[in-house]
Amino acid sequence: MAPEVKHTRSGRSRGRRHRAWDEAPRWQIYLPLGIYLLFTLIPFYWIFLFAVRPAGSTSLVPWPMTGEHFAKVWTERSFATYFQNSVVTGVATLLMTTVVALVGGYALARFDFRGKRPFMLVLLCSQFVPGALLLVPLFRIFAELQLINSLASVVVAETVFQLPLSMILISGFIRNVPYSLEEAAWVDGCNRFHGFRVVVLPLLRPGLIAVGSFAFVHAWNHFLFALMFLSRQDKQTIPVGLNTLMSADSVDLGALAAGGIIAAVPVVIVFAFIQKWLITGFSSGAVKG
Repeated sequence: MAPEVKHTRSGRSRGRRHRAWDEAPRWQIYLPLGIYLLFTLIPFYWIFLFAVRPAGSTSLVPWPMTGEHFAKVWTERSFATYFQNSVVTGVATLLMTTVVALVGGYALARFDFRGKRPFMLVLLCSQFVPGALLLVPLFRIFAELQLINSLASVVVAETVFQLPLSMILISGFIRNVPYSLEEAAWVDGCNRFHGFRVVVLPLLRPGLIAVGSFAFVHAWNHFLFALMFLSRQDKQTIPVGLNTLMSADSVDLGALAAGGIIAAVPVVIVFAFIQKWLITGFSSGAVKG
């Protein structure tokens, strides 16, 4: 019995040492996080400072606060129009990307066809092609279709560039849904479409939110397509509008900071509401298969 007692005590002591080694002091966790948070928040503080302090002020404290810069960019610099165009572009890109990626992802996840693996490889490799490389052919195509200076051109271009990765992600989410659930729905009298809508689609909500949110944010922030395809001021989006606040001779820092806050607030609000589903979506094994 003595060797067993000695072995047990030795195992307990090793377990205590192992737990003590793993449990780091709180300051070793909070200090790096605090430094990272400090470096992250300082640029945002400077943007907020320039946006709310009066023109010509050099105070490091945003007091007294003023809204003149926001009023200026919203009315005089046509940011109300830019904001509306960005909302239309982002929402349309979200809907088109999600719907097409859902159909294509289901086909990749549930059907076997000749050339499936090379097709998925081409989808993945297409993400390495920069958008600037295809600007000239896209411009020629949209010119032939009379889509230049139309928000539809930006929506189509954004959707095409978002689809490959979105389809791969959605196919991974669908693979995580047991095929037996669809078969049970078919036994109960559902066809393939009805069984997918009733059984599979509700389980894909986190994945759809993750894909749709990234499509929206990418379309909201993308500068290149809007700059090339939209030359009329009443059709431009917020990234192009921010660029108009900078000239070769001067930069209106107050107006630029106010415009940056206007551009950032909707995205922050969207992520604040969907963060629960977004985290669930990315932790659902989207890279499986």
